[in-house]
Formats: sequence, structure tokens, C-alpha cells
Amino acid sequence: MAINLEDPKKFRPLVGQAHQVAMNMLRPISRKYDKAEHAYPQELDMLAAMIDGLSESGASEGAGAAGVRRDERDADQGGVRNGTNLASVMSIAEMCWGDVGLLLSMPRQGLGNSAIASVADDEQQQRFAGVWAAMAITEPSTGSDSANISTTAVLDGDEYVINGEKIYVTSGERADAVVVWATLDRSLGRAAIKSFVVPKGTPGMRVERLEHKLGIKASDTAAIIFEDCRVPRENLLGSPEVDTKQGFAGAMATFDNTRPLVASMAVGCARAALDLTRELLQQAGVEIDYDRPAYSQHAAAAKLLQMEADWEGAYLLMLQAAWMADNRRPNSLEASMAKAKAGRVGSDITLSCVELAGSVGYSEAELLEKWARDSKILDIFEGTQQIQQLIVARRVLGLSSAELK
Repeated sequence: MAINLEDPKKFRPLVGQAHQVAMNMLRPISRKYDKAEHAYPQELDMLAAMIDGLSESGASEGAGAAGVRRDERDADQGGVRNGTNLASVMSIAEMCWGDVGLLLSMPRQGLGNSAIASVADDEQQQRFAGVWAAMAITEPSTGSDSANISTTAVLDGDEYVINGEKIYVTSGERADAVVVWATLDRSLGRAAIKSFVVPKGTPGMRVERLEHKLGIKASDTAAIIFEDCRVPRENLLGSPEVDTKQGFAGAMATFDNTRPLVASMAVGCARAALDLTRELLQQAGVEIDYDRPAYSQHAAAAKLLQMEADWEGAYLLMLQAAWMADNRRPNSLEASMAKAKAGRVGSDITLSCVELAGSVGYSEAELLEKWARDSKILDIFEGTQQIQQLIVARRVLGLSSAELK
């Protein structure tokens, strides 16, 4: 089947709107909230209200967090479609051209919302509509190896009792609720890991601290303690049954949706750095000629051409993973490929742009140094570079996690 590399026409107005928001609303306050770590960007409330209005009117297909329901995998086989996932990654990339930390601070756009969209049943989808949900996976002793989660959820009557500690929870203090990954029975291994929606203010849940970070300072990152925290049994997302044959697939379905989103963040941030660096090079008299071989041009121009080629690869992998989700095709391999490529490329490009710009890039005169700091986390959270490469290797070689560690 032929591949059309043009942006789908129906999404161009959405992408254009997102770019205008990034340029006129996010960029102007980017440095302000980089310096005011942990301060909530009040300006985002108006932006969130605008997005809500677009969603209600049906004018914005990518306004909400995207997710693919597993029971819909066999649906819509008759044709090819460009849907919510593709719209989401394209619009998020534009917003992160403005500011990654501010995008992560957007009300009702948390990674937990993607978990709800991916796993929740129809009743839960309606009940949690409009809820701003953070996602709590990482633990002090468990980073990228999510299968080793030690937080427990024990059924007691009509409630689950959750005990454990989660760290690096994006929007953990600000969100309306937290989607918590916990195990129903550690003896059953990864198949027993489920996700639970825990509303803010639930007794037994407390924010222990907010982290001070290298980048994305506009976004709060929390450590959360759960001590005999009780949630209704109906807040377990999806089925409470432990299917040892399915294993970890149900919980991992969330990552198939969130990893392309994180890839889009890296793509957007890297694009911002490339655009500004090209302008700075042109101001310095270095012209980039796309009709001449790189070896015959200025070294800085050749470097920029190489970075743009790398960026194109990451961008196309991101689109592929999202498009496959829209067309109900299993995309675990492609989601990890997109995340791995975009995470590495984003970090490499933003740092290289700082180097090319010299003292201007290293100073706070421009946002280049900020983008270099912001981009690093995009190669770490939602699974590190090394974990993504491991997942890709397992998928390509057809090996299990026990066979290839």
C-alpha cells in the first residue's frame, strides 16, 4: 500500500490552531514557569476551557487524551481511517513546540486519561469523563520494569485497600485523580497487575513531596504514599479477573497509547530547537541549501541537515504508531520504536542545537538551553531508551521477557 506523507487534510486546521496556541500562549510564559517551579500556570485554565468547548462542539478530534480499547481491535476492518490517536500526536507535537512542561500541566490531559481511555469499560468511560487523571506506576525499587510493582490492592468487601509508594507522578498533586498500578496477588506475577482510579483527597493517599527537576519545571512531579487507602471496587479499570494467559498485556495496553504521545512531545521540542537554530545560523551568515550535498556546505549547515533527517525518522515512526492504533492494529512494537527513536533524537538534537548556537545557546537569552533540559525526560519516562530497545528486540525476535532480559 502506498504511503502518503502529507498531513491529513482534516487535521490541518487542528494542527494550525495548536501551533497558534503554542506560539501565542505557551511560548510567552515558558521562561516564567521554568523559573517558578511548582507554581501552577493559571493561564492554562482558560486554554483548558477553550479545548473543552472545542471537544463538546466536536470541532477538535484530538483535544482529549487518546486511547484504543482492546475490545475494539477487530472493529472497523473495512477501511483505513485517520482518527483520534493521529490527531493527538500531531497536535501535541505542536503544543510542545511551545513548551513541554506547560503541555504536561494542562488540566484533563494527563497520562492517566490515556490509561482510562485504553482500559476502562463503557460505564467507567462515562463516570470518569472530564476527570484530570495522573498516572502512578514508578516505585522507589521499580523503575522501567513495571512487572515488579509491589504496591498492593486487596479486596475487602466492596472496596480495594491500596498500600504502597509511587514516585515521579506527573501532575500528582494537581490532578483530580491518580491512576494507580497495583497488584492483586504478587504470587500470580504480572498478570495480577491492575490499574485503579483514586480520586484526590481519598483518605490514606497523601502527596509526600514534589520533586525539583532538571527540566519541565512547570509540571509538578510528586511522590505519593498510599496507606490503607480505600477505593470502591468499581474503580478498578477494566476486568478484575486475573488472566494468566493474557499476562501483562491488559496493563501494557496503556503504554501502546502513551508512548506515541511521549514521542510526539520529543518531536515537538526538537522541532522548536531546529527552527530557532536555523534562524540563528542564517543570522550568522550560514545558509542551509537543501539542493546541495551536505559535504559541500558549511559544517554547521551539514550538521543541521543531518539532525533534520533524524527528526524526520522520529516523526514518521510517531505517525505510524498512532495510525496503527486508529486502525485497530496491534502497535506495541511500533509504539516502542517511536518512543525509542524520538526520545534519543530529541535529546541529541536539542543538545546539538545548544552547541551550534554557542554562547547564545547556553545562555538564557534564548530558550535553547531550556529545551535541552526539558527533552531529557522524554527519553526516560514511559520506559527508558534501554527498555524500549529491549521491547523492540523481543518483538522482532519473537522472544518472551523471560527469554530475553
